[in-house]
Amino acid sequence: MSSVHHRPTHRTLQRGDQVRILSPARFNRWTRAGALIAVLAFLLTGVGVGGWLYLRSIDRSVKRVDTFEQIPPDQRPVRAADSALNFLVVGTDEADPGGARPRTDTIILVHVPHSRDRAQLVSIPRDTWVTVPASPGGDQPRPAKINAAYAWGGTPLLVRTVESVTGVRIDHVVIVDFAGFGRVIDALGGVDVPVDAPFTSFNANGAVFQPGTHRMTSAVALEYARERHQFADGDFSRVRHQQAILAAVLQEATRKGVLTDPARLNSFLRAIAGAVQVDENLSITDTVWGLRQIGADSLVMLTSPSAGTGMVGDQSVVLPDRAAAARLYQAISTDTMDRWLEENPR
Repeated sequence: MSSVHHRPTHRTLQRGDQVRILSPARFNRWTRAGALIAVLAFLLTGVGVGGWLYLRSIDRSVKRVDTFEQIPPDQRPVRAADSALNFLVVGTDEADPGGARPRTDTIILVHVPHSRDRAQLVSIPRDTWVTVPASPGGDQPRPAKINAAYAWGGTPLLVRTVESVTGVRIDHVVIVDFAGFGRVIDALGGVDVPVDAPFTSFNANGAVFQPGTHRMTSAVALEYARERHQFADGDFSRVRHQQAILAAVLQEATRKGVLTDPARLNSFLRAIAGAVQVDENLSITDTVWGLRQIGADSLVMLTSPSAGTGMVGDQSVVLPDRAAAARLYQAISTDTMDRWLEENPR
């Protein structure tokens, strides 16, 4: 097996590019989806027996969302590889004051192969132009940005949309409240985030963060994760920045020994528990214990293949590279990502 699967390997996709691996220096960038990856990364990272014992009590406090029971079985992809696991990680804001459900700013498909010793995380840009399936309320299939699915039909419709676009059967869902994730960063005392282009922060009294690594509070980090208008490539910048914030959170937790200090682990995991919801079938305790071999250096990050951006009516959208995406998602569905990664070398 190629050693590329066991060293820190970070991948992202620029407009019009083929899938490629970036060096760690160029990898350091992100958006609000990074919060989600970080949460699932800690759910997938071995925390030892002490952490597992804490999770037993935390598991009961995490909110559950009805997801799969609302999806007719005949409308879902056939499971091609029973031994693999596929998670959908979703990031949302709180609902509007009028009660409207928000659109999702982060959609990440996480594939854990049968070996349970690594994971591949595929960011799907929120502006990706797709066909959203018919909703339970009777709406017909309609073209839209992929993040509209959550606003129109909640988690069940988003799962159906992702499954129809990728052909990958989703096993579990993790929904992260973006504001709540700020408490996770606060529990770490801030994070060191690499900035790839000048960024003006209103949460830092208009301070301009020049390229380089900067210490950020939760407010500034989440603002950086949200921002796209200050950057020329918009949604693609947010994907890069979310990956950089993920790395920053993992590095800070490692540096402070969060995963080996029971008191810090307890505080950190309880902050995570307050920021997430999971599907009705996901046991956090069993998940962490079953995937305890996965470490931060065993995560490969990718972006769903794109043909760049375009206009549909008055909307700026991300156009999927359907042929390249089909090959990637076929590898995920059949649990043959080892071969796919070897065919897409550094």
